[in-house]
Order: sequence, then structure tokens, then C-alpha cells
Amino acid sequence: MTPADESRPLADELSEDDRSGQQYKPITEFDGRCGYIQTGPLPEQPDDFTDILRQFGYDPAKVRIAGSPRVSRWQRWDGEWLCAYRFHLEPLTWSVDLPALYAEVGRTKREFRPRVGDATVVVCWADIQTGKVDHLGGLQELLERLNQKRESLESYLKRSTFDHVVIADCGDIIEGFQNFDAQTRTNALSIMDQVDVAATELWKLIKTCAVHAPVDVLSIPSNHCRWAKGKSLVGKVTDDWGLHVNKRLERHNEEIGLPVQFHRTEEWMETLQFDVRNSRLGLAHGHQVNNPDQIKNWWAKMTHAGVLSCDVLVTGHFHFPSLRPSGKTHDGRSKWHVQASTLDNGSSWVRNKFGEDGDPALTVFQINDAGFDVNSFALL
Repeated sequence: MTPADESRPLADELSEDDRSGQQYKPITEFDGRCGYIQTGPLPEQPDDFTDILRQFGYDPAKVRIAGSPRVSRWQRWDGEWLCAYRFHLEPLTWSVDLPALYAEVGRTKREFRPRVGDATVVVCWADIQTGKVDHLGGLQELLERLNQKRESLESYLKRSTFDHVVIADCGDIIEGFQNFDAQTRTNALSIMDQVDVAATELWKLIKTCAVHAPVDVLSIPSNHCRWAKGKSLVGKVTDDWGLHVNKRLERHNEEIGLPVQFHRTEEWMETLQFDVRNSRLGLAHGHQVNNPDQIKNWWAKMTHAGVLSCDVLVTGHFHFPSLRPSGKTHDGRSKWHVQASTLDNGSSWVRNKFGEDGDPALTVFQINDAGFDVNSFALL
């Protein structure tokens, strides 16, 4: 590490205290996210900065010196040159203050500026996989990305005409630990903290939408959120962390009173249907098939079973977006399959298996009284 060129004036310009180095008393401050170390007088720049960290009580496995240190130099009365250093600190692994994040719910204000229009905006909150570490980063990068997507959504809502919002939680809202052995090494959070952060981030999305119009929140089971032992399901399919988050936020909203309704799959069911104006919206995660091209045939079978008799089907799971027509409605309109884009830190698994790994984006579209509005489809 090379000291920054911020040297102090030499001895003839300094006070007697400066010459003796008395103003450079060892001191440190660190709040868990940023801070500094101010050393005392040293004869030369240290070779091993981990020793500096240890001397001030920091674990080099958790805290590091960031950037270039500031250096002050002066000559002692006996002619020896001394230096004092100011090192900037940051956590080696970014951490999150969960109590502060979850307090977001308690700070919610009932703001409502209703929009006027003849359309419903559908927001696809897909494959967040909270806690996952992959080639696009870890927890810090995820939270920064989700914040940016909410800002983009706010801009989309301000320039759109609508009077209703549906948030479709397409599944995998947490990363989990039970799909692959690698998850025990590629996780930034415990399962409890994953759920806390996922709930908080979804609540922020709900607040963003609820300012403009009444909101319905839909949640379905998914493979990363399910209760499993290895790859085998334990219990029923609705024993699911995504549904738990939905229930949890519903209880909070009973006290706060935002114009929001929460919906979940029925017990033992993996899919959900919801009437939107003159259309029916279907929601499934997509892990029911091994390849996204198989969704069309699976949807047809579910329609035959009376489970997904919908006009628009939204799925997640495959980490790259697509929009495809699939059959016709009873009045001759096209049915549409919306494969929602991912919001996670990338999926090396999907890329290595399918040769695809779409850029993270928030998929949105509108349904009006005439049905699916193709022109409204956007990746934010």
C-alpha cells in the first residue's frame, strides 16, 4: 500500500508539539461499516498492516484497511524523521443491520396519492434469492440493485396510467440451504437473516406501489423456499418461506393499514390464479419442469386439470426473461406466458446448464379491460 501524497509541512513550519509528535496520539473509531485508525509516531511505514489492525483490536479476517493511508511527516529534535498514519477501515465482508432494516415497517407512513386509469400494473418480483453469493456479488450488491429497481419502478409508475397494482412474488425470495451442497459455502446470511432481509425488501416494494394505487400481493411456493431434506420435500408444498413472508407482512399491515391485500396458494397447491379486470392472471414458480420450453405443455396440462385456466401466466425460476403467446382465450385473444427476469446475483448454475444468464431486471406489464397490453411490457 503506497501512502497518499498528503504530507504535513516539515519541522521548521511546525509547533513544538508537532515536532514531538504529541498531537498524533493513537486513536480509532469504527461503527461496523466505516471508521479509521490514527497511529502514533512511527519511524517508518509498516510492512504488515494486519499487525496494525491487531494492535488496535481488529480481526484482519473481518476488517481491512481500505484505500491509501494519509501520512504526516516531521523531523524530531535529534534529526530522526517520524511518520503518523491515518488508515480508513471497512468490513471485509459487508454486513447488514437487521434490526435497523426491519424497523422499516415501523417507520411506514400512510401516504396515498391515487392514480386514475383503466389498467393494472403487474410487477414481477422474481428470484431475489436473498443471501446468495455469485458472480454478480453478494448481499451489498443485491440490496443496491433492489433499491435501484424500486427507483426505476417509481419512474415507470409516474409516467403510466393505472389504478391498481399487482405484485407477483414469483418465488425464490430467499436462497435457502437445501438445493445444493454448494449453498453452505455460497451464502452471506443464515436462513433467519435471509427471511428478515427478504421480508424487508418486499415491504419496501409494497410501499413504493401503495402510494399510487391499491395493491394485491401474490405469493406461491418455490424450490429455494421450500422445506426440504436434500432435494426431497418435507411436509406439504405450502410449507414455504415465501408464503411465510407473505403472511408476516399481512399481519404487519393489519396494524399499519396500507391499501394492500395479500394472497397465497391454497394448502397443498403450487399455483395461484387471480382475476384482474376481465382477465385471469396465473402464477407459478416454474420449477415443475426442467426446461423453460416445457412450460407451454405443462400449462396446457394444468389447464386441463382446471388448475391454471388463465389468460396470462407468469413464471420465474429460469433466470432470463421471455414473452411468448400460447394458445387463445375463449374470445379469440392470445394467451401469454411471461417468463420473468431474475433479480439475483447471477446464476452460474443456470449459465453452465442452459448457456443463458439474463441481466437482472424487474419485469413489469399492464392488463387493461381488453386484456394483456403488449406495448406496456418492460424490463426495468
